[in-house]
Amino acid sequence: MPALIFDLDGTLADTMPAHFIAWTASLAKHGLELSEDRFYELGGWPTKKIVKLLADERGMSLDVDAFAALKEAEFLRAIGEVGPVPPVMAVARRERGRMPMAVATSAVREVADRILRQIDAVDLFDVVVTAEDVPRHKPEPDVFLEAARRLRVSPAECCVYEDSDPGIEAARRAGMSWVDVRTLFTPRRITR
Repeated sequence: MPALIFDLDGTLADTMPAHFIAWTASLAKHGLELSEDRFYELGGWPTKKIVKLLADERGMSLDVDAFAALKEAEFLRAIGEVGPVPPVMAVARRERGRMPMAVATSAVREVADRILRQIDAVDLFDVVVTAEDVPRHKPEPDVFLEAARRLRVSPAECCVYEDSDPGIEAARRAGMSWVDVRTLFTPRRITR
């Protein structure tokens, strides 16, 4: 494979506990709850899409942008909970400099940059593509196609490391091979 593309949340970094803490705190301010199981079912979705879904399910009107900003601020407060996913980081460290590598994430740029710093991975990747760089999000292939474009490689030459069904579907739609990291690592849970 000439190029590797890595999802960030749950793939390179075990961010799920910090995200769950952030979701719990943010939703509580609106009198809402989200089970940890449901939280994991929504893995791979951008924050704004999840907010809209939850508000629609409850017949509520929420300012999606304001809620997303609150949730991201809560996540950044919980960033100390974030650690690397050892088997995936081992691949990235081993392949650094041997082939082009990118991060392609549903996170916004500020959050992606903070996560990469937290896991000491800023210098491992040639390209970082975020939710702000593409019009459509996973399961659409845009984030992976943009990463391949920026790496100057054909999508068929890319292998994606992913931890979510929407992300794997996005890789498939992009015509890329993929590795489901859920077979390599189980994220830490808060409530179990």
